[in-house]
Amino acid sequence: MCIDGLNCFHVAYSKMVAGGHSSCSSGKGKNRLGSNKIVYGFSLVKGKASHPMEDYHVAEFTQIKGHELGLYAIFDGHLGDSVASYLQKNLFQNILSEEEFWVHPSRAIMKAYDKTDKAILRHTPDFARGGSTAVTAILIDGIKLWVANVGDSRAIVCQRGRAIQLSIDHEPSTERGSIENKGGFVSNIPGDVPRVNGQLAVSRAFGDRSLKSHLRSDPDVREWDIDSETEFLILASDGLWKVMENQEAVNF
Repeated sequence: MCIDGLNCFHVAYSKMVAGGHSSCSSGKGKNRLGSNKIVYGFSLVKGKASHPMEDYHVAEFTQIKGHELGLYAIFDGHLGDSVASYLQKNLFQNILSEEEFWVHPSRAIMKAYDKTDKAILRHTPDFARGGSTAVTAILIDGIKLWVANVGDSRAIVCQRGRAIQLSIDHEPSTERGSIENKGGFVSNIPGDVPRVNGQLAVSRAFGDRSLKSHLRSDPDVREWDIDSETEFLILASDGLWKVMENQEAVNF
């Protein structure tokens, strides 16, 4: 998203995010609900992997209880697109259905993430064989931003030209203690990234039934006040951050 003073906000891009299996796509939109001049743009490019696109996004505006909401997300699927597709359809609905969202957004977001993961795991074994990371952003009335993430997709805000990371990368190397306390292990094979039980390169994810007992799905949640110094927000999956530093993306 991009903000010009307090009046303009537009959402950025990801490595390979789509509402389907297209190899590449792009788009843009603007808020037509009220006085907040919020705009977004997205770019979707499939990486070099041989399998079809597994990633999904959300970028939309809605109005609830007299509030204007911008809903933005990237769901980076792995071992299939079932979980990422489910998140695209259900995660925001679950968040906004939490009764305490308007009084305690952080707690509501955490509850909804947990309920959504449990719902995924109740599906057939094949459905939850794969998984997905998630980074979500909810903009309320153009002035309050709530960012949550599970996995290694990031949210970066630009303030006066400076990149500020609002999300936290959930990596096996940094959450080794949690994984080992649950009976798992972190592999460190030369030439490869650390992986949970030698398989997954993130320590938190939705789905992943076979690894669930050693993974977490609770998000880190961050609140950000939009002011005249906040310029824009970038949401992107790990494919971008493997080739660009946060500041490089902001400067691009």
